Amino acid sequence: MLRHGILGLINNGDKTGYEIMKVFRDSLNHFWSAQTSQIYRELRTMEQAGWISQTHEEQQGKPDKNVFSITPDGRDELLRWLRDDGLPTGFKNPFLMKVFFMGELPVEESIAFFEDFLEDRVFPDGGAEASVNADLYRQAMAHPEKALYWKLTIEFGRRYEAMQREWCAYCIRELEKLGRLQDSGTQGGPTPASVGEE
Repeated sequence: MLRHGILGLINNGDKTGYEIMKVFRDSLNHFWSAQTSQIYRELRTMEQAGWISQTHEEQQGKPDKNVFSITPDGRDELLRWLRDDGLPTGFKNPFLMKVFFMGELPVEESIAFFEDFLEDRVFPDGGAEASVNADLYRQAMAHPEKALYWKLTIEFGRRYEAMQREWCAYCIRELEKLGRLQDSGTQGGPTPASVGEE
């Protein structure tokens, strides 16, 4: 999946490895994370597959640079991937797997876990910076109308993060109720149904 994301970025215009990382950080990073080493590893793999080509460019007064371009085979692969409806089915979330078994921890630790999660935000400014970056890249693209699809992913990310924060606050309230019941000396702890009752 990562290599196709990189392939899509190069399809928008020739780029150096640094430029790919910068665009990735400003756009794809809000829904797909990758380390610099992973990106360069994928670039090598795609070049070996014939999806991209590399051109060495000398520069006056600056370090030389290697520019990556998409090949016809790479363009065919990008379109094949876009048309492939065989996305993974089901829903796997390691975060929720951990939450499911968190009853083994003291309530205070669980509350701290969700409080930390509340502070960890992809869009600390509500998506304003991501929208500005999308506009900047739109102006630089050969086909600026394609930037609309970037905007759609940003909007999904904004709404998803808002939902997560609302759910996190709900979890904290429920755990605080459980903590109060335990502090009051209730033996055996309440059932999940009784904890959730308002």
